[in-house]
Amino acid sequence: MILVTGGAGFIGSNFVHHWLGWTDEAVIVLDALTYAGNLENLAQVASDPRLTFVHGDLNDRALLDRMMARHRPRAVIHFAAESHVDRSIRGPEAFLRANVMGTFSLLEAVRTDWNGRAAEERSRFRFLHISTDEVYGSLEPGSPAFTEDSPFAPNSPYAASKAASDHWVRAYGRTYGLPVLVSHCSNNYGRYQFPEKLIPLVIHHALEGSPLPLYGDGAQIRDWLHVEDHCRALVRILEAGRVGETYNIGGLSERTNREVMETLCRTLDRLKPHPHGAHAEAIVTVPDRPGHDRRYAIDAGKIRRELGWEPEETFETGIEKTVRWYLDHPDWVAHVVSGTYRDWIRLHYGPAGAAAPAGS
Repeated sequence: MILVTGGAGFIGSNFVHHWLGWTDEAVIVLDALTYAGNLENLAQVASDPRLTFVHGDLNDRALLDRMMARHRPRAVIHFAAESHVDRSIRGPEAFLRANVMGTFSLLEAVRTDWNGRAAEERSRFRFLHISTDEVYGSLEPGSPAFTEDSPFAPNSPYAASKAASDHWVRAYGRTYGLPVLVSHCSNNYGRYQFPEKLIPLVIHHALEGSPLPLYGDGAQIRDWLHVEDHCRALVRILEAGRVGETYNIGGLSERTNREVMETLCRTLDRLKPHPHGAHAEAIVTVPDRPGHDRRYAIDAGKIRRELGWEPEETFETGIEKTVRWYLDHPDWVAHVVSGTYRDWIRLHYGPAGAAAPAGS
């Protein structure tokens, strides 16, 4: 079997769904079920006998040791992380604990178990660490996209914590010979994404008839990757990636934040029209995020050349699929959008970005 950390989160749960639909191999999920970890994300596969769920924290070393000894997974796919930049600005310590110390704890547990295995089993084992393009910092418009050789220049506590965890993974590969792989992805979107991120936030607010908050001038550029394309890329890396290598995964879909919002609004105008006008009329600007990176862009040439992967979704087809999923799953959204979430929206976006009272 394989072990997936953070498998009840957004990307992790999508990977579990993809894995169980793609292979007969069993999977054990470890998740702390913090605000973004949600067992409802795994509801459709919960009865699958190949799936085992363990509720626990990466910093619980005794739990990790027991899991490794009992299940002896042939691979670890490490998604578990605090991942939202705004939250890292408000509370950076949680990101240090989860992303750096949690990764260290996992590496130590894996190394201890791996050292006790037979040579053939050790050679087949893989540790795949899922990271982000944000470790590379910010690009100017027109600059070449990030490659695997781009220097790290993280600008937020979140990005710094991921860069640190990347270095720890690399060090365990070089120092201890642990067969590690690292991937850096661009901005993901798709089903099961917690509505603090741009795309589900806009969909949720639009359906409520609430203001659609846009940071600053909205000209920040991101490369958008549909989560199912990301999952397919990770399977290819796990199958055929060269040990010790890093692979960048991008969606080949650079858009400004304003363009993303306008695309979402046009899609919603078609699929779920607002009775009082176009959804884009609700876009409001709010003060920009401190240290907001202007542009991320991924050069995915290496994974295309070496592993034959390319994204199957365009931005337009991916957005259509994503909007339809949220429209078809109002109960999922209602369950994750609590009073705590509304307080968080007010804290980060101010009154202009807060949900309007019901009926207004």
